[in-house]
Amino acid sequence: MAAAYDAIICDIDGVVVAGASAVPHAVEALGALEVPVVFATNNASRTPAQVADHLAALGVPLTEGDVLTSSLAAARVLADRYPPGSEVLAVGGAGVGASLRAVGLLPVAPGTKGAPVAVLQGYGPHVSASDLGEAACAIRGGARWVATNTDLTLPTDRGPLPGNGSLVAAVRNCVDVDPEVIGKPHPPMYQLAARRLGVAIDRVLAVGDRLETDIEGAVATGMDGALVLTGVHGMGDAAAAPVQRRPTHVLEDLRGLAAPYPPAEQHDGWAVRDRSRARVVDGRLEVEGGGIDADRASLDALWSAVDAGFITPADASRLVFSR
Repeated sequence: MAAAYDAIICDIDGVVVAGASAVPHAVEALGALEVPVVFATNNASRTPAQVADHLAALGVPLTEGDVLTSSLAAARVLADRYPPGSEVLAVGGAGVGASLRAVGLLPVAPGTKGAPVAVLQGYGPHVSASDLGEAACAIRGGARWVATNTDLTLPTDRGPLPGNGSLVAAVRNCVDVDPEVIGKPHPPMYQLAARRLGVAIDRVLAVGDRLETDIEGAVATGMDGALVLTGVHGMGDAAAAPVQRRPTHVLEDLRGLAAPYPPAEQHDGWAVRDRSRARVVDGRLEVEGGGIDADRASLDALWSAVDAGFITPADASRLVFSR
């Protein structure tokens, strides 16, 4: 499957790692790829070097230059708007301040006196209520508010924990403006990754585990998207997804990148994927075959039925588990 593309943009949390551990089969699958990969993460808490070190320690072949964080993408957007040395209130982990310094801006910590031109808010495990309060005060004072991402949760080996979107929502409750969001699902991050790869957008595959960020971002940017079922979203979520969040491909795990991917076909009212087929009849999902290809055919049939108005997205989510 990967050979059909010139490059891959791969999410990290929920796809390659879950907390400190590697997702099963992910390291081996990435090591077998013959196309270049940029690892693009909405998690802004760490620097690209820290992310690269973590992945390398797990056995993933990469360099610091192969990592793009939402904080670095957001910092570059701010650097295009403000002169070098401009003060920006950095709220989040070490990756936020490091990204601002990397593009020539001056990060200032919450509680520092002054009038920052902007607030850059990203995830950090030690962000406090006081930090969020300082961000709200700066925004009300006229600072431009840029958020790295709005993921509500962060996958870990202990299950989902509050993500940057939850912290952004806390600040939004105190101010009268919405943040400008740079990370997925907004196109800037994927566009920057494609430029770094030197590959046309329509020749890049975006891989991720979240429909509302990784996949919606791919659709918005004009890339094919592969949903990997090792993280946040599963088959029920995919079945109910609106058009702008529907993946081009669905993989059990990253090993699917090295496997053939059967094309979608229609025969006598059946949605067909290789030797598996599915159809919706009288509000029921009928499936013949098994494995991941049966899941793919099921999604084809369910999406077609939803788009035709025969069933609702909620019906599709329920039916995908009824076969």
